[in-house]
Amino acid sequence: MAQIRIDNLRKDFGEFTAVQSSTFTIEDGEFFMLLGPSGCGKTTTLRMMAGLELPTSGEIYIDGQEVGGRRASQRDIAFVFQMFALYPHMNVRANIGYPLRSQGVSRAKTREKVEDIARLLGITDLLDKPVGGLSGGDRQRVALGRAIVREPKAFFMDEPLGALDAEFREHMAEELRALHDRMGATTVYVTHDQLEAMQMGDKIVVMNHGVVEQFGVPQDLYDWPATLFVAGFLGSPPMNKLEFDGTVEQGTGAQVLGGTAFEVPVMREGAQGRIVLGVRPEHVHLEADAPLRAKVVATEYLGTTQIVTLLTDHGEVKARVPSHQRVTEGETTGLRFDARMISLFDADTSRALRSAGNEGVLFHG
Repeated sequence: MAQIRIDNLRKDFGEFTAVQSSTFTIEDGEFFMLLGPSGCGKTTTLRMMAGLELPTSGEIYIDGQEVGGRRASQRDIAFVFQMFALYPHMNVRANIGYPLRSQGVSRAKTREKVEDIARLLGITDLLDKPVGGLSGGDRQRVALGRAIVREPKAFFMDEPLGALDAEFREHMAEELRALHDRMGATTVYVTHDQLEAMQMGDKIVVMNHGVVEQFGVPQDLYDWPATLFVAGFLGSPPMNKLEFDGTVEQGTGAQVLGGTAFEVPVMREGAQGRIVLGVRPEHVHLEADAPLRAKVVATEYLGTTQIVTLLTDHGEVKARVPSHQRVTEGETTGLRFDARMISLFDADTSRALRSAGNEGVLFHG
């Protein structure tokens, strides 16, 4: 397995820039997620790493070796596609063993390794069956087996669960993560599903319009989004965003001039003008005497919790509260936010102003 390093990677298609100056490092043995909406550049990035696309500029290192000019076959990686890409005229055993046979590995060694991989994936009973009659989940296991059997330095996966139904997709995501942990593999996985990325990834890169918006562990991205895009893309429902006019002062205190006072974390930088306050629904509390007033416009029952939608003078807020808490549509209530879990953003730059983990200070909005 291997560390993978990307330095200032860029890809242009004519006048269109698909990937802009991407830089990040995937450590040896990590399960690494490339996350973002359709057209953000994540698959193009993966294909450049795999050697299926040539970068316009930038460098790609696998196991310390610069591979930007090498063919895919020279990079010692395995690629798993969304639509399986199996050989329909071969049975399961032949599909899994094909990479070894093409490398001249003996029949006995190929058979041994194929059976080892089949046991690992739980498909021993399928080895002599044609792939055409398999379920989507079993075909994906065969595709994984064909990638694993070569023992490459890294596995690249382009939305490999995208063709599965929702229930089986969640099951396969758990199996993929467990398989990764048993193998200690370096895995790079493309997805547009933020829940899948949070569930499976050790690290996540969030991309938008070809730009890396944020890079880090899932919890940090969720709790402390670096941009308004990340705040809105991660989470279901996403982070609430309330807009105020005023000034944020850098240092031990922060104030936005005007109406209601909030306790918020210490800012690492100041800003003046439009300020966006971000807070996750689970950190919003309905309290009758809280100073920020809001009107309840809808409730959504989710079993143990409910999502309450409220309107304030600064925008819409969704709160995740216990299902037994009585809430009536049309009523007016107060809102209190968990001070340490609030993020502030400069509305003009969309960048976060806060420093994670600091004590709360006063904010006037």
